[in-house]
Amino acid sequence: MLGQGRNPLGSDRQQFASSHDQSGTAISSSVAINTTYIQQLLGSPSDLLIREFGAGPRNHRLVLVSIDGLADKNVLNDDVLGMVQSGDWLQQTSLSEDGEAVLNALHHHVLSVNGIDRVSTMDDALLGVLSGNSALFVEGSIHALVLSSQGWKSRGVEEPQTEALIRGPRDGFSEDLRVNTTLIRRRLRDPNLRMDSMRIGRRSKKDVVIAYVQGVVHPGLVEEVKRRIVTIDVDDPEGSGFIEQWIADSFLSPFPQIQNTERPDKTTAALTQGKVAIIVDGTPFTLILPITIGSLVQSPEDYYTDWIISTLMRMLRFTAAFLATFLPALYIALVEYHQGMIPSKLAFSIAGSREGVPFPAVIEAVLMEVTLEVLREAGVRLPRPIGQTIGIVGGLVIGEAAVAAGIVSPIMVIVVSITAISSFALPSYTFAITLRIIRFGIMMAAAVFGLYGIVLAYVMINIHIVNLKSFGIPFSTPFAPFFRNDWKDLVVRAPVTMLTRRPQMMQTSDEVRMDKDEGK
Repeated sequence: MLGQGRNPLGSDRQQFASSHDQSGTAISSSVAINTTYIQQLLGSPSDLLIREFGAGPRNHRLVLVSIDGLADKNVLNDDVLGMVQSGDWLQQTSLSEDGEAVLNALHHHVLSVNGIDRVSTMDDALLGVLSGNSALFVEGSIHALVLSSQGWKSRGVEEPQTEALIRGPRDGFSEDLRVNTTLIRRRLRDPNLRMDSMRIGRRSKKDVVIAYVQGVVHPGLVEEVKRRIVTIDVDDPEGSGFIEQWIADSFLSPFPQIQNTERPDKTTAALTQGKVAIIVDGTPFTLILPITIGSLVQSPEDYYTDWIISTLMRMLRFTAAFLATFLPALYIALVEYHQGMIPSKLAFSIAGSREGVPFPAVIEAVLMEVTLEVLREAGVRLPRPIGQTIGIVGGLVIGEAAVAAGIVSPIMVIVVSITAISSFALPSYTFAITLRIIRFGIMMAAAVFGLYGIVLAYVMINIHIVNLKSFGIPFSTPFAPFFRNDWKDLVVRAPVTMLTRRPQMMQTSDEVRMDKDEGK
């Protein structure tokens, strides 16, 4: 646990330090040399825009460099070219002769662009251009101005497709980093909200934002997150999924140790609990950490409805998780090894339905489960209208044909259908996939040892869970280690007036989140 005993975030944790400044190619005082360097380095692409123009009484030479499609042409035309060429700011002789003075005048008195950075290396200028900004070079100056002009096309704010709610906000993250940070700031107007920017990837230079609430989050957690992200040393970390796999505690575990979400409200709620969010440019999925096994069964909708309804829904999800994991294995064990545990009438019904089936129960279950997984995968990859049709019609047709052919029994179709529906009830798609993987292992254990195999598999899963950690937090928290206060928002969602404190397992700097101090 955070803050108890030795540092749980890792005894070998290194102090986070930003990347050291690397000396790049210096900007030349000749705009022709700078232009040639950029063209040679980029290979003179067709979308490279180089606008050379003169300004002032002596026609001082300036060059504006940008990428077509990344930079907003309206900003370049109105706030850069229009402002430079329409004024009388170069009437003074001293400005007309000194390149540095011209650049300073542009920076402080002429350009109306909101964001301007003064750079001295070609690497910084090129990085700005490739990020959607534009670079302005001035003849006689060994510096350049990187102007904020990003204006590429992006998907608008839409309802999340993977986390639909009946009652709750309809906006979701998009692929634009600034849109995503804005959605969080709209909901959390706390001056202590921190969004630390980083760049990862040797070639992609992908922008990453680490969001947390200072004064709430455990400081060691933020340092550990930054330390792990700094270790990412690849050409292009492809989205948040790559980062999730890189910084996870155990790559051998099938359980997700970092939660991904498309919902800004879910991310904001996690930040106020003392967690950290990682926002990656180019993906609508934000990472939340650390998490526990209870986090994977909870939904944002639990807090938008009455506590009694939310508690019932959570109990149903825990039940669905159990059925999705153990139901086929239980059927195999009872039918193959423990027929005496089945009520007589039900046993006769099962025996009658299995009459003529040439395969044992385990082969039946594997055939149906594999078929279902193939149908599910096909439904995801096909266009949405066709995918839904394939999933429904394919399941009905194949199931009915298999029963009619005597390959599987009707009771097996029912068991597999209940298992599939139970997996759909879980709010976390990644967690549902984990249970699908574990289900096949438990089915094999039941086929070999019966109920003893199921119990053995259950014990092994629990041993793995209690030894698994997510950034220093035991994955089995608050079951083990036990935190009494955190049980108010676990299986039972207590009334909001009783949720006065942040999760104890997070060891937050500020534990109280509500003035009313009931439920201590």
